[in-house]
Amino acid sequence: MARQGAAWPALALALLAVALAGVAAQGTALEDPNFYVQELWSREPNHERREPEPVPFSPSLPEGLREEREPSPPEPRPPKKTKPKKAPKREKLATETPPPGCPPLGLETLKITDFQLHASTTKRYGLGAHRGRLNIQAGINENDFYDGAWCAGRNDLHQWIEVDARRLTRFTGVITQGRNSLWLSDWVTSYKVMVSNDSHTWVTVKNGSGDMIFEGNSEKEIPVLNELPVPMVARYIRINPQSWFDNGSICMRMEILGCPLPDPNNYYHRRNEMTTTDDLDFKHHNYKEMRQLMKVVNEMCPNITRIYNIGKSHQGLKLYAVEISDHPGQHEVGEPEFHYIAGAHGNEVLGRELLLLLLQFLCQEYLARNARIVHLVEETRIHILPSLNPDGYEKACEGGSELGGWSLGRWTHDGIDINNNFPDLNTLLWEAEDRQNVPRKVPNHYIAIPEWFLSENATVAMETRAVIAWMEKIPFVLGGNLQGGELVVAYPYDMVRSLWKTQEHTPTPDDHVFRWLAYSYASTHRLMTDARRRVCHTEDFQKEDGTVNGASWHTVAGSLNDFSYLHTNCFELSIYVGCDKYPHESELPEEWENNRESLIVFMEQVHRGIKGVVTDLHGKGIPNVIISVEGVNHDIRTASDGDYWRLLNPGEYVVTAKAEGYTVSTKNCMVGYDMGATRCDFILSKTNLARIREIMAKFGKQPVSLPARRLKLRGRKRRQRA
Repeated sequence: MARQGAAWPALALALLAVALAGVAAQGTALEDPNFYVQELWSREPNHERREPEPVPFSPSLPEGLREEREPSPPEPRPPKKTKPKKAPKREKLATETPPPGCPPLGLETLKITDFQLHASTTKRYGLGAHRGRLNIQAGINENDFYDGAWCAGRNDLHQWIEVDARRLTRFTGVITQGRNSLWLSDWVTSYKVMVSNDSHTWVTVKNGSGDMIFEGNSEKEIPVLNELPVPMVARYIRINPQSWFDNGSICMRMEILGCPLPDPNNYYHRRNEMTTTDDLDFKHHNYKEMRQLMKVVNEMCPNITRIYNIGKSHQGLKLYAVEISDHPGQHEVGEPEFHYIAGAHGNEVLGRELLLLLLQFLCQEYLARNARIVHLVEETRIHILPSLNPDGYEKACEGGSELGGWSLGRWTHDGIDINNNFPDLNTLLWEAEDRQNVPRKVPNHYIAIPEWFLSENATVAMETRAVIAWMEKIPFVLGGNLQGGELVVAYPYDMVRSLWKTQEHTPTPDDHVFRWLAYSYASTHRLMTDARRRVCHTEDFQKEDGTVNGASWHTVAGSLNDFSYLHTNCFELSIYVGCDKYPHESELPEEWENNRESLIVFMEQVHRGIKGVVTDLHGKGIPNVIISVEGVNHDIRTASDGDYWRLLNPGEYVVTAKAEGYTVSTKNCMVGYDMGATRCDFILSKTNLARIREIMAKFGKQPVSLPARRLKLRGRKRRQRA
């Protein structure tokens, strides 16, 4: 009886082992994150398989068991009844369109942290594995901290760079680039790919019976995509360079394409997954789709939206904008005008999609009677221009979200960078100030555009001219132009004042206001002010809480921000919304969550400061009245109806209104901390000379000029004496 009792546990264990083996054979072992998986290569040619599925692997299993697990060749083939050969063709074309089924893991977007990147050797810290990210840019000096790739310490076949996905992942492809450098030419021309589950036992991707050699780069900037012949399921993936440019070294930047497998038992991943509750169209929109989306929003909210265009691109595409207001199509006295612009660089696509999402969100929330959005729409006239450079976008779209590189589609069709294509008014102002003839000849605001810039032969993009005309027509108070490739808000001036300098802090007279506007966006963004986040490329903007003076970053002459400040009433800032200029479609929900609150808060800042109407004694609005604030060497002017808005931080200000032919009026205006501009109206009476001129003009006569009359009388007396 004792022996029989002892045999039962042994029998139970044997049955349990058989059961577990059966479960493993069905593929359920993938649910266990510690299970070792390996890709089994079918002898069937790759082009005959419709959609290869990843198969579990185990290096420790005996050969017999591996052969039993191998799928029989006929099984993956479609039945001959399902006629068309066209269907498989369509599938094949779909997989060839970059990026393939699985999205990027996030080397470029920084989802993959520095701790998940490892390499065999490195040349120095600035060329470590953490710099081997797709499209990463080197610093100006290409120094020990911020260089443009991972570079191996030695040039031999034993070098590698690997990514730890931290969970089982279905790897489908690899994208590579060479080293970003002004002086050196380094890139990998071929490589092997290996996968592992423990970073010790590696399985090389096969091509039939031998190791597969993937073709790498032929120059350093254009990304090259290589899809794996069959998806590989593992935790780690390693790139092993096999050859490199003759006169260079082993250096590369990369992105990995892969689909993380479901892991409901892993709390860490579930906690860090970003989701959104907004029911919006999270996808990339080409020109026609963008136009269609605008129509859909307009049909949903016809009472608060209007679609119009401000001009055409070089290729003839209309530059569409959407107005959102409770009275679309008309300027309401006392209601400030706000705008968002995106896509000045056609390849910086994230800003374009964020503005299209914002259009949908404002419409939906207004219909849902969200009190905050209703108040914003009814008290503000909002203009949204999602694509200022549609020609550039169409070009970037051809490369897709991962294969366009850093600059494909950046410029207009005729090769102009819109961002610095505006007239340089800074130099006109500063030269006049240095000659001490301000404001007699050059005012501190509304500086006229030079005649040469307005000529037809000037190198000015059609898109630039359209924006200038748009900004001269509408009295914008505040605006933001969305850009990409960094995570920071830049405020003017963008151009340094000192000659021969490329970086120098150059504040405007309204520096304190611009700092607040920049901080209002950065502080409400999910990542901009996060001290723990990694820098995108080379600049750490945390010392100024995610904001930067444009000139202290890099000098740009003729920027939209500087032009807007010096030629119009509008305070314009550049908002860099993400490290990845053209993120994968799957990243859009998270990017929307990162920026949604910031986009709304920044619009609300248009109601900060003072506002009012300047009228004559009969209550008629006076246009072009100069509004000056004591202690701030920058004025603004009233709009055509006599209304004005002056952005100011909380405090007490002495404000003066003056216009030609009217008496000067001065008031003390208090700006509080609560949201909402302080009302500060002015009533101006005409001067005596202005009244006399009006009376004389009414009867077709000119007012008498006493000095001229005296000269005339003296002349008569001289003639009489003669």
